[in-house]
Amino acid sequence: MLKHKENIRIGTMVSREQGSPAYIKEILPYGFEAFSLSFWQELHATDLHKLAKEVKEVLAGTGAVISSLSVFGNPLMDREIDERTRDGWRKLIDAAHLFGCDLVTGFAGRIIDKPIDQCMDRYVEVFEPIAKQAADKGVRIAFENCDMGGDWHRGDWNIAQTPTAWDMMFDALPMDNIGLQWEPCHQMVKLIDPMPQLRKYVGKIFAVHGKDATVHWDIVREHGIIGPHQFAYHRTPGFGDSNWTDIISALRMGGFVGSIEIEGWHDPVYRGELEMMGQVRALNYLKQCRGGAWAPNPE
Repeated sequence: MLKHKENIRIGTMVSREQGSPAYIKEILPYGFEAFSLSFWQELHATDLHKLAKEVKEVLAGTGAVISSLSVFGNPLMDREIDERTRDGWRKLIDAAHLFGCDLVTGFAGRIIDKPIDQCMDRYVEVFEPIAKQAADKGVRIAFENCDMGGDWHRGDWNIAQTPTAWDMMFDALPMDNIGLQWEPCHQMVKLIDPMPQLRKYVGKIFAVHGKDATVHWDIVREHGIIGPHQFAYHRTPGFGDSNWTDIISALRMGGFVGSIEIEGWHDPVYRGELEMMGQVRALNYLKQCRGGAWAPNPE
């Protein structure tokens, strides 16, 4: 499926709730090259050894891989569910090798409704030991850049939203195995051009979520961004405003090796019965933006 020389894979996200092995088996024939397995807030009673065995059996001989494991919750708070999120980070780090991957991702968390800068001490307290555990296991950790409806001043899920926050996080924990699971969409819906930050932070980008955005600039110009009119939409790649040839070129020029994992289930058009149609279109579109089929140079 994937030529061994290609160092940027195109894959998709698969939640545990979708029944990971069976779902992967069903969509593999479309040509996905990587799968990111994700959990929401906690791992529940998942037997990771059993899951890894089942997934590896499905992927055997296909050339596809598990690119990352993820748990999305708020690890900076102290409720029971937050402790289960932290426990999920630790367990996924320990189990990453079973899946043949070295990347665990999620939200950085947040002290609810505190400004981002006032969350940094807690971020260090929580993630310094997690990052050290990961380093000991040869595992990298990466933070998704979704704001989850928050901003600099308040929110309840994630501080890893924008370059200012990333700089503070990387300065607070200057460890080589801490990076980003970046996507352009979360920047575009804030009216940020994602390309300058991509070129600046490419060395800290360990994985890319394949999600785009459409911005209706006519609405922005007429109504602004705080009125009743929606001015931006999350989109599946190939249907939004980004030029993914430029994105992948910047990734290649920055030495990126890893996966672009399509994050579906957000597009306002290609959803419901059109969901997989949109994802397969995105898969083929991103492969073309990557340069098309691998072609070896003449000897």
